[in-house]
Amino acid sequence: MNTAPDKSSAGRPARGRNRARNRACQCCGKTVMFCWTCRCGFAICQKCMLENLWGMSCNSITWYCPDCGGLNGFGNQ
Repeated sequence: MNTAPDKSSAGRPARGRNRARNRACQCCGKTVMFCWTCRCGFAICQKCMLENLWGMSCNSITWYCPDCGGLNGFGNQ
């Protein structure tokens, strides 16, 4: 049994791995560099978020996912 740590991810920050990946906005369908994402996989671009913020947030600190109803924050992801 090998108990040595895996060297493939050593030295890399865990946070920035998926940041370079483009995502498709599920509202407008465009592929953009940044999307707000929910844990369920729903993704919305910044432009669509600003247009729909009135219905997705009541305090501009958190937003509700229209697919699963999950609560998400606008902070660091």
